[in-house]
Amino acid sequence: MTDANRLKYLRIALLLMGLTFIFALWPLTMVWPSGWSWHAEGRSYYLEMILGLYATLGVFLLLASRNPLAHLSLIWFTVWSSIVHGGIMAVQSFSGQHTMGHLWGDVLALFVVAAVLAVLTPRQA
Repeated sequence: MTDANRLKYLRIALLLMGLTFIFALWPLTMVWPSGWSWHAEGRSYYLEMILGLYATLGVFLLLASRNPLAHLSLIWFTVWSSIVHGGIMAVQSFSGQHTMGHLWGDVLALFVVAAVLAVLTPRQA
């Protein structure tokens, strides 16, 4: 893959991930709570906090999609924080039968986000 194509696909990935973080996470917690929503019983302050954090990250990923090379630290933060977050949730998924759906929902999604951005992001500006 050429550098120009890699940068084009990185821009598209950042745009799609940003939009997903802003607009799709909350509906996913409603449609498939066992795969996307931790502590789903009643009002969840935890869920509200996570949705707020990811919506904020989504806005910054949208901004980064315009000029990814100027936002490499944000992109690598997204990669590594997704790996750490997904890894912690993967371990926690084994804490009970009611949490196993997360392995196929948000855990898998975080690892996909990390992998896509890591593959597409140039190592040098």
